[in-house]
Amino acid sequence: MTGRLLFMALVQGLTELFPVSSLAHSILIPALIHLRIDRAAPWFLPFIVVLHVGTATALLAYFWRDWWEILKSLVRTRGRATESQSRLFWLLVLGTLPAGLLGLVLEKWVRSLFAGFTVAAVFLILNGVGLWVGDRLKRRQGARRNLETLRPSDALFIGLAQATALIPGISRSAATLVTGLGAGLDYEAAARFSFLLATPIIGAAGLLEVPKLFLHHTGAGAFLGSILLAGIVAGLCAGFSIWFLMRYFRLREVTALTPFAVYCVVMGLGALLLH
Repeated sequence: MTGRLLFMALVQGLTELFPVSSLAHSILIPALIHLRIDRAAPWFLPFIVVLHVGTATALLAYFWRDWWEILKSLVRTRGRATESQSRLFWLLVLGTLPAGLLGLVLEKWVRSLFAGFTVAAVFLILNGVGLWVGDRLKRRQGARRNLETLRPSDALFIGLAQATALIPGISRSAATLVTGLGAGLDYEAAARFSFLLATPIIGAAGLLEVPKLFLHHTGAGAFLGSILLAGIVAGLCAGFSIWFLMRYFRLREVTALTPFAVYCVVMGLGALLLH
């Protein structure tokens, strides 16, 4: 069991922040390599959330200076959006609301409606098409704005896009990156807002679900240590992903998303052909 959990942690950590849908990979890869994971087990959801907590920890570790500046600005302005950092905080709040509210209300319904290998593969292909569209938007519009000039309506639309990640195959970071590019941000600014926006959603999921891991009825007590180790592995992999992506987007001017678009289409088609 430990080996399977660590493998899932590796997949989750590497794909959660890349725009390739970690949820689709957690469905497709185990099926393709015949890795048996009991997704119906009571401990499975808390296990997945522990992996997300590892990812959230990596995000906080990488962007701690950003959050510290935001916190100091909020104290200075007494919560008013009169500075760029305090304004960014309220944009992040606005962007978090759609995914948070829709997740609480619709998550189980959406996951049951779109569950299954074929659906995950098809939406992964559509995710790739969306990434290709994002590069076309960037090429057409150019980098017109930074986070300081991002409008509340843009933040709301990016937050709505983030909510589409409830569907297996649609990547949270892909949806927010593409929408950010559509709002006129460059790759680095869109990625920064995307990662900052992901932190409270992922962290909140951990606060809600991790305590279930320690309840006896979850059946996780026998391998609790392995689950926690998996969270550490996911966090380390996510840390590498953040470092790589921020450097990658900083150095690319155009077509930064196209390699990921090609990967998603090839992975989705390959999964459909091989399954």
